[in-house]
Amino acid sequence: IGRLIIGQNGILSTPAVSCIIRKIKAAGGIILTASHCPGGPGGEFGVKFNVANGGPAPDVVSDKIYQISKTIEEYAICPDLRIDLSRLGRQEFDLENKFKPFRVEIVDPVDIYLNLLRTIFDFNAIKGLLTGPSQLKIRIDAMHGVMGPYVRKVLCDELGAPANSAVNCVPLEDFGGQHPDPNLTYATTLLEAMKGGEYGLGAAFDADGDRYMILGQNGFFVSPSDSLAIIAANLSCIPHFRQMGVRGFGRSMPTSTALDRYCMKYEEKVYMELERHTALENPIVQEEVQTSKPITVEIMVHW
Repeated sequence: IGRLIIGQNGILSTPAVSCIIRKIKAAGGIILTASHCPGGPGGEFGVKFNVANGGPAPDVVSDKIYQISKTIEEYAICPDLRIDLSRLGRQEFDLENKFKPFRVEIVDPVDIYLNLLRTIFDFNAIKGLLTGPSQLKIRIDAMHGVMGPYVRKVLCDELGAPANSAVNCVPLEDFGGQHPDPNLTYATTLLEAMKGGEYGLGAAFDADGDRYMILGQNGFFVSPSDSLAIIAANLSCIPHFRQMGVRGFGRSMPTSTALDRYCMKYEEKVYMELERHTALENPIVQEEVQTSKPITVEIMVHW
């Protein structure tokens, strides 16, 4: 490894990692995360590896990494590695017994991902919806996870939603003592706010930003499969899909059949969860995402 890219203050959402991997054509990316569990020495800690297409490493890659790890004979360290994670920019260090310098680059965790979103969605239309005469009032709960800076910059700064539309946007190591799992059990503050009828759309994100919950007015719960079905039925409104089309849709088994009904009507492919694989980890989907056309899945859009 000759180059390491880290999000400012050590923060990157899982979708942003995927975005950067593809943007710089990296061989892959490592995500250090406790997901929605409290992290640290006394808490949870996990290591994820995403491959060059930005998606989770399939079993064949994970198994290969494990086999190689058993044959490692040497490794180089960087004894003087002292990095200020809050300072954007590039630094170079000398590896022990190696001639090639080790480069570390601290990047804005939101900018690259924001630029990608601009190419996918109609920002002018969304901004008009959030700021126009018939303004849609929204309530977004980042649950003190990694998504706080993204919510603030994208929805408030870029799209004009009022600052008080976004709550719990400061990432905290202990998530403020809460459990950042976006469901009706743990996102109760958002649910109660939505039940009042003041907001037309509510959403909550999990700690690393790859899962969400959507609520309609008066706290109406929108299942992930239903939200994907809505996207599928309105692809012509999304510039990226209007231009590229889609290759298929992926959903997990326990959710609603709204997507299936749509795909049967319009003869689209549906990729379902297989055994222990999520839709995105489905081996068929892994093969399909290598193509130029996108596949939409419940928890993210992947292309």
